[in-house]
Amino acid sequence: MSVTASSLPHAASLKSDATIISLVGFAHGTSHFFHLMIPPLFPFFMAEFALGYASVGTLMTIFFVVSSIGQAIAGIWVDRYGADRVLFAGIGLLSFSGVLVFVAPNFQGLMLAAFVAGCGNSIFHPADFALINRRVSPTRLGHAFSIHGISGNIGWACAPILMLATATTFGWRAAGLAAAAVGLASLCLLFWKRPLLRYELQTATASGASGAEPTKLSFAAILAQPMVWAAFGFFFFATFGFGAMQNFMPSLLREVFALSLGAATSALSVYLIGSGCGLLVGGFLAKPANVHEGYVAVAFGSGAAIALGFALLPLPVWLVLPLMATMGFAVGIAGPSRDLLVRTATKARLGEGAFGRVYGMVYSGLDVGLAAAPIAFGLLLDAHQPRWVFAGISLSLLCAIVAAWSVARTSKS
Repeated sequence: MSVTASSLPHAASLKSDATIISLVGFAHGTSHFFHLMIPPLFPFFMAEFALGYASVGTLMTIFFVVSSIGQAIAGIWVDRYGADRVLFAGIGLLSFSGVLVFVAPNFQGLMLAAFVAGCGNSIFHPADFALINRRVSPTRLGHAFSIHGISGNIGWACAPILMLATATTFGWRAAGLAAAAVGLASLCLLFWKRPLLRYELQTATASGASGAEPTKLSFAAILAQPMVWAAFGFFFFATFGFGAMQNFMPSLLREVFALSLGAATSALSVYLIGSGCGLLVGGFLAKPANVHEGYVAVAFGSGAAIALGFALLPLPVWLVLPLMATMGFAVGIAGPSRDLLVRTATKARLGEGAFGRVYGMVYSGLDVGLAAAPIAFGLLLDAHQPRWVFAGISLSLLCAIVAAWSVARTSKS
């Protein structure tokens, strides 16, 4: 079978790579926008349907549990039907979830919207990373993973602004419709550029070696790979600590350091800005031939040290926000190296035809971590032990380092 030069990732032009990276990054930003479609509307839901915090919090539990389970399924579909088709379907589901918020007659209607949004969100990591790994030149993969992460942070930043502004001005139902419009606009853009996202299916190989006789691997066979579970553990621990910050950082900093409400509330934004800068730098450091697990160890180790400092040291108030930015920067640097580490291990053990299934499975650890963190760290806060939350964040980052080295070891064995 003849293969044209244009179909090979290393032959892609800078313009083609840049366009594909931008499109996939835009799609990832859309998915992160829908992470925060519902939380800004909690006060409106509580007033409209006489709900408590536990009830509205259930909506995000539904979202992340469904997304976690769905990622593994979406990975199978990516390898079977193509990443581009699955990506379009996911964005369509996200847009539809906004419509469901718009028409929700009761709390059960909101639960349905959260369920559909979780289904739509589940496809992005397997589809995005399969497209990046197959359609972007190897020498630019670090930059691709960097932009992918930064785009997600931008999506997080934009959602509360649009949702709150629309809900305050026109009502929460109009905010749901605005979210649906964001999803529809994203779908139209990507469909317009669909030739650039064309995904040719390949068969997974038992060894991953070039020229090996293709052997179809079942999903059960992929689950039997130690590398897959090591990578799952890595994403679980990496996001378990972040889940504590995402949900409780203002409360933590006010209790431990007596920060003002404004300063404590801005802490997560400062962290995310630092993380975005770290992702940008990490894109230059992450090269295919580098020791990716080494970058992860240094970056996460630095973040763990800062979190432990929050737990143990009587830090001055003026130092807290700069340390939050530094911690975000340190953890952000590891992002591109982390994704290259999973790519290298997958290609070595299973071949490129397994990208969808592997990324779908290992990234489900991300959603499991985000779903488990509010419960685990919430219990510590209920027990009035906020410093132990910072210690838990530090420990989770250290566990992620161990998991990263395990992934690297399995790819070389």
